[in-house]
Amino acid sequence: MPTFDIVKELKPIESFRVASVRGQFDLQMEKIREHFQGTIDIEGRDWNVGIIYGRSGSGKSTIARELFPDAYIRGFEYQSPSVLDDMPAESSIKDICKIFNSVGFSSPPSWLKNYDVLSTGEKMRVDVARAILEQRDMIVFDEFTSVINREVARIGSVAISKAIRKMGKKFIAVTCHDDILQWLEPDWTFCTNDFSFFLSKGDQDRALNLMSMRRTVWLGNCLGGITI
Repeated sequence: MPTFDIVKELKPIESFRVASVRGQFDLQMEKIREHFQGTIDIEGRDWNVGIIYGRSGSGKSTIARELFPDAYIRGFEYQSPSVLDDMPAESSIKDICKIFNSVGFSSPPSWLKNYDVLSTGEKMRVDVARAILEQRDMIVFDEFTSVINREVARIGSVAISKAIRKMGKKFIAVTCHDDILQWLEPDWTFCTNDFSFFLSKGDQDRALNLMSMRRTVWLGNCLGGITI
C-alpha cells in the first residue's frame, strides 16, 4: 500500500529581511523542517476516483509527487495556435473531440483557440483531456479546481468523474477545496489536515460534518472577540 515518510528541510537564506523577521518572531532554528507520514490504503482495491485534500501547506503536493511521480501532472507545455494541435499526434480528431466532450470541454469554437486565451476552467479540462489522450492509466491532478469559481468547479468535477469512471481510468484530485467531494463522489479520500484516510462514503460524510463543526466553532470564537 502507498506509505510515505517524508522529511523536508530548508535552511533559510541570510538577508536583512530574513534577519528582521527572525528577530521579530524569535525564529532561531537553523533549518525549517517538515515531516509528513501516513498511509493511503488503496493497494489491491477497486477504485477510479480519489482525493487528497487539506489546507495550504499541509503536504498535499509533496505527498502526491512522492507516491505517484509518473502520474503527477501540473501543467503541460502548449505551443500550437489551437489546442487541437497540442493533443498527442497519434490521437485522431474523432478521439480528441470525444474526450473534449467527455470532460466537459464542449465548445468547438474554443477548441480552435490556443491554450493561453482559454478560461481557467477550460484550461483545467484541456489538461485532463490531454492526460487521458496520452493513454495514462492514472492521472494525479494538482491544484484541482483551486483557481476557478465553484459553479465551474462543480460542472467540471461532475463531468470528469463520469468520464474517468466510464473509461475505467484512475484520477486523483489534489486540492484545498473539500466541496468537490460531493461532486466527484470519490472512492477514497485522504485529508492532510490530520492525515486521515476514508474509504466508505459514510466515513467521508462524517469527516466533512466534523470539519464543518470545527469551522463553526472557530468562526464563533473569532466573532466572540468582536465588539460591535
